[in-house]
Amino acid sequence: MTHQDTKTKIIEAGAQIIHLKGFNNTGIQEILEASGVPKGSFYFYFKSKEDFGLQVIDHFVEGFMSVADEILNNDALPPLQRLKIFSEWFINFFKSQNCTCGCPIGNISQEMADINPKFREKLSGIVTQMANCYIKPLKEAQAAGEISSTLDVEETSRFIVSCWHGALMHMKVVKSLEPLETCHKFIFERVLKV
Repeated sequence: MTHQDTKTKIIEAGAQIIHLKGFNNTGIQEILEASGVPKGSFYFYFKSKEDFGLQVIDHFVEGFMSVADEILNNDALPPLQRLKIFSEWFINFFKSQNCTCGCPIGNISQEMADINPKFREKLSGIVTQMANCYIKPLKEAQAAGEISSTLDVEETSRFIVSCWHGALMHMKVVKSLEPLETCHKFIFERVLKV
């Protein structure tokens, strides 16, 4: 196994635990045991637990961006349909997770943004990056006459991400898809319309 493979294994195992338990409730020993990597290896690959956490955030973002790119940039489909499919993809994902975990970026933001400036700065840029994924299909939906031409697409993209983060937090509390379905309904029946 190469160094990169080992590092990836540690990040993937740690990301899974952090997604469920949070950053502060996840121990280095627990991560190493889950990844099957020897005890002394952690500090070979990461300067600190903080450094590890920042790299785990990158891992989460890569996953989100991969799904976003595949669905939102699929020019074979009308733009509004792409946006609906993207929303439905997440509803189905959290259904498969039994309404647990929530958004890893949202979770870490709530846990770390107020207490760690490095996390806050990184997360701020990532939330903007997530919102920016919606701009292209929203502009294309406007050009196609699928949604209102007066809608501010940048403001709307930020609203969609904020709405989803709130709905995911609510979903975890009530252990139901209803908050996600309500978010989806209001976005597509009230906000994204002609």
